[in-house]
Amino acid sequence: MNKKTPKPEGAIKQDTDIALQAEILPENEAVIPVASKRIFPVVGVGASAGGLSAYSKLLKALPIDTGMAFVLVQHLDPKHASMLPELLGRTTLMPVLEIKDGMRVEPNNVYVMPPNYSLAILHGILHLMPRPDAQGKHLPIDDFLTTLADDLQSNAIGVILSGTASDGTFGLRAIKAEGGITFAQSEASSEYDGMPHSAIAAGHVDFILTPEEIALELSRIAKHPYLLQELRLPKEGDGAMVGDSLNKIFVLLRTRTGNDFTYYKHATIRRRIKRRMVLNQIERMEDYVKFLQQQPKELDALFQDILINVTNFFRDPESFEALKSEVFPHLMQDRPNEQPLRIWVPGCSTGEEVYSIAIALFEFLGENINSIRIQIFASDIDNKAVDKARAGHYPENIRDEVSPARLQRYFIKTADGYQICKAIRDICVFAVQNVIKDPPFSRLDLVSCRNLMIYLGTVLQKKVLHTFHYSLRPNGYLMLGTSETIGNSADLYSLVDKKNKIYLKKSVATRMAYDFSATPYVAQVAGTETVEAGRQLPVLNLQQEAENIILANYGPPGVIINQDMQILNFRGQTGPYIEPAAGSASLNLLKMARQDLVMELRSVVHEAIKEHHQVRKENVRIQQQDGAYRLVNLNVMPVTAATAAEPYYLVLFEAASELVLPEKKAVKKTSKPGKITPEAEEGADMSDPRNLRIQELEKELLSNREYMQSIIESQEASNEELQSANEEIQSANEELQSTNEELETAKEELQSTNEELATINEEHEIRNQELITANNDLSNLLASVELPIVILRDDMTIRRFTPAAKQLLNLIDADVGRPISNIRPNVTIPELEERVLQVTSTMMAQSLEVQDKDGHWYVLRLRPYKTLDNRIEGAVMTFVDIDSVKDVERLRKALQQERRLAAVVRDSSDAVTVQDFSGRILTWNRRAAEIFGYSEEEALQLNSEVLIAEKSREQMKAMVQQLQQGKKVIPCESWRRGKNGSEFEVWITASLLFDEAGQPATIAVTERETG
Repeated sequence: MNKKTPKPEGAIKQDTDIALQAEILPENEAVIPVASKRIFPVVGVGASAGGLSAYSKLLKALPIDTGMAFVLVQHLDPKHASMLPELLGRTTLMPVLEIKDGMRVEPNNVYVMPPNYSLAILHGILHLMPRPDAQGKHLPIDDFLTTLADDLQSNAIGVILSGTASDGTFGLRAIKAEGGITFAQSEASSEYDGMPHSAIAAGHVDFILTPEEIALELSRIAKHPYLLQELRLPKEGDGAMVGDSLNKIFVLLRTRTGNDFTYYKHATIRRRIKRRMVLNQIERMEDYVKFLQQQPKELDALFQDILINVTNFFRDPESFEALKSEVFPHLMQDRPNEQPLRIWVPGCSTGEEVYSIAIALFEFLGENINSIRIQIFASDIDNKAVDKARAGHYPENIRDEVSPARLQRYFIKTADGYQICKAIRDICVFAVQNVIKDPPFSRLDLVSCRNLMIYLGTVLQKKVLHTFHYSLRPNGYLMLGTSETIGNSADLYSLVDKKNKIYLKKSVATRMAYDFSATPYVAQVAGTETVEAGRQLPVLNLQQEAENIILANYGPPGVIINQDMQILNFRGQTGPYIEPAAGSASLNLLKMARQDLVMELRSVVHEAIKEHHQVRKENVRIQQQDGAYRLVNLNVMPVTAATAAEPYYLVLFEAASELVLPEKKAVKKTSKPGKITPEAEEGADMSDPRNLRIQELEKELLSNREYMQSIIESQEASNEELQSANEEIQSANEELQSTNEELETAKEELQSTNEELATINEEHEIRNQELITANNDLSNLLASVELPIVILRDDMTIRRFTPAAKQLLNLIDADVGRPISNIRPNVTIPELEERVLQVTSTMMAQSLEVQDKDGHWYVLRLRPYKTLDNRIEGAVMTFVDIDSVKDVERLRKALQQERRLAAVVRDSSDAVTVQDFSGRILTWNRRAAEIFGYSEEEALQLNSEVLIAEKSREQMKAMVQQLQQGKKVIPCESWRRGKNGSEFEVWITASLLFDEAGQPATIAVTERETG
C-alpha cells in the first residue's frame, strides 16, 4: 500500500488560499469548486417490503470507488433491532455502518438507518430524529430525501426501491426541484411495486431501471465532469463561451416554446441545463446545444425542468391564516353584492395553491358563500401543469397536507386519490399565460404570487410588480412568498404583514408602461450584467457618439414644437432665448420665449406652419440681462418623419455676428423737412442715438405691419372656416336633437329590457339552484340504489351510469360519451343495439334474462328515456339480480323430481333398497317390507348381509366390488332369506349412485320374486 507524502507547509497554505478564494468569488460562468473540502454526491435509497433483496442487488453491482455516499432508509419495526447492516455487509466491500447521531457522511460508505427513528441531514451530518407519534404519519423516506435535497441541492440523488404505499414520492419531487437526479426501480423487477409506481406516476423519476441497472447508471454519473468537483481555475474566454452557449439555448427555447428565459436568474437555469447534460451523458455545453438542435423533444424536457412545478396544499399555513384574518375581512367590508371578488394566482403550477386559497375563502365566508360571486384566475406557462390543475385530481398522499375535515368537505375520494369538489372547481378559471409578456387580468382584489419572483432577474421582477400594480383595484392586496420582496417598488406598495409578505397597493398615479406585444429588453450576453472592460464598441456607436458631441458643442440651440407651439424637446443651451414664465407651468413656446423674441417668433413660426417650409429671420435684436443688446437669427424648419402622426418643427436660435457701425458721412439735407430719404438715411449719422432709434422703430413698424397682415389673413381665413363650421354645427345640432329623441326612446326600451333581463337572470339563478339540488338528489339516489342502471342517449352513447353498473358492465368514468357498442361488458346481451332501437322507436319496454361470466342471472329491462316534454332521447337499461329466484326455481324442480321418484320407489311392485358399500341399508320401500317381513324401522338397523342366503353371499360380494370399480352389473338371479328364515329366489338389478362431487356413493338394489 502506497503511503501519501505529506504536503509542505507552503503547499498547504496555497490550497487554503485557493479554497478561500473559491468561497468568496462571485458566481460566474466557470464554477470553481473548493479543493480543500471536496463536495460529493449523497445517494438516498428508500425501500420497504422486499427492500432487502433490492438493496443487496444494488450494492452488489456498485463499484466501491464511486466517490458517492449511500444512505439507506428502510421501514423497520420500531420494537426490534435491525440485522440490516450485517446482512448488507456481505454484499459489498464498502463499509456498511449503522447510523449514529451526529455521524458525518463520507464518500464510498454505506449508512443504514436504525429502527424507531426518523433521519435528517444538515451540512453533511446525519441526525437521528424522534419518531413521530401520530399514527400513519411516519414517512422516513420522504423526511430524509427532503432534507437531503435542501442540504445538497443538485448533488442529491434519490432512489426508490421495492415497497408498498407511496413513501418517497414527495422526497423525489424535492430532489428534482433542486436539480438533483432521481431513480425508481422498475415495477416488473419489484417484489412490491407500490412505492416505485407512486413515484413514477407522479412524474418525478428520471430513470426507471432494475437495481443492477441503477448501480451502473450511478457509476457512470459519478464520472461526469458536472459531479467531479475538482479545482479548476477559469480559463480566459470560458465565461464568454458558456454565455454564448447559454444564449443559443435561450434562442432554441424561445423558438420551441415561445418563452424567453434570458432575464430569468441564470444560476437556476444553469443547474437545470447541467442536470440535463448529466442525464444525456454530455460533458460540454456547446455539445448540448447541438444535441438540442437535433432532438427537439429534449427542448421540451429542458423546458419542463426549468419550470420547477413544485407546490403543495396549504404551503406555509400561516399565510392562509393571515389571508382569513387580515385580507379577506377588508375585502369583504362594505362590498356591494353585485361586485365580484376577483383573485389572480400567476405561476399556479398544478393548482394546489389555487384550491388552497379557494378553500380558505370558503372557510372564511361560511354560510355567506353564496352571497357574493367569486372569480379566481390561475395562470402558468406550463400547459401540462395547467391541464393537471384543471382536472383537479390529486394522489392519496395529499392526506399529509390537507386535514381530514377539509378532505371530507372539499374533496371526493376516488379509486386512486382525491378529486376537488365541484363547488371549489367552479370558481377557479385556469389559463396558459405568461405574466411577463401576456396581458394581465384587471380589476383584481388579490394577487397571490408565491415562489415565482425568486426565479426572475431584477428587470423582470420590476416589470411583474408594475403589472400587478396595474391589475389591482385601489386598496388591492399582493401576497408574495416568504423568500420574496417588492425590492425597489416601495413606491407602489405598502407593507401590511412583514412575516407573511402581504402588501397593499398604494394609490399612485401610474400607467402600464409595457408593451405586451414584445419584450423591450436590451440585448446583452447571457449571464453578464455589464459590458466587459476593454471591449471595443461598434463603429456605428462611435459615429453616433461623435455626432452627439458635435451637436452639443457646435450646433445652435433649439427646440422641437408641434403645430400648437408646444415644446416637445430641448436641444442645447436654450437659456438665453427661452425661460419658464411666472404662473402656471407651461411648455408653450410663446409663453416661455423672452419678450424681445415673442413677436418675431410668432411671425416666423406661423409662416412656417402655414407654408410648411423653412423660414429664416435674421438680425433680431434681444436685450441681455446686463442691458447690452445682441443679434440672433431665427430658423424654423419642418421635421419630416415617415412614422410621425402630426407635423413637427425645429426652431433654432443662431447667434448673429456683432453689430458693426458704418463710418460717419455727410448728411444730405432732404427736400422736405421731417422726411428722411434713402440717400439721407444712408448718409445719416448712425452714431446719433436718435437716428439709430428711428431706424429701429421703422424696422419694428415694418415687422409689425407684416405680422398684422399675416394675422388679418389668418383671421379672414378663420372667419370663413368658422362661418362654414357654424352652418355645419347648426345642421349637426338638428341631427343631434333628433338623435337625442331617438336615444331617449331607446333608453326607455333598454331600461325595460334591462328589467326583463334582470328578472330572467333571477329566474335562471333560481332554476340553476333547483337543478343543482335535483342533480344532487339524483346522484345520491343513483348511488344509494344498488342496481346497475345505464342511461343511453339516442345515438347509443352512454349518458350516465350508477356505481353498481361499473363492475357488471366493466365501465370506468371515462366511458361517459362513448358508444355502448365499444364496451365489452361482463354480461352477454344479444342484439343489444337492435333492442334499444326497437324500444326508442316503439316506446315499448322490453325484458330479457341475461347471464354474466360468473353464471349469475339478471333481468335486463329496457325502457325509453322520456323528457318532461315527452320527447324520446334515449333508453334506460336496468339490471335486476334474479340469481336467487333462479336458485329457488332449480330447488323447486329438483324437489318435484325427487317427490316423483320417491312416489315411484314407494309404490313400486319390486323391493327397492339403497345401501352403502359396507352393506348398511339406507332406504327401504313398502314392497321390501312385504317380501322380507322387516318393517322400515327394523330394516334401517340391519346390514344387507342378513337378507342374503348363504349360497349367494359370494355372488353379492363380487357384485359390490364391480360396482365400486365403476363397472356395470348384469341383472341376475340370487337367493334371499326372510325374517322367518325362509329362503326364496329373486331377480336382482343393482346400479351405482353418485354424490354431488361425482364420486360413487351408494348402491340401489331392485329385487323381484321369481316364484
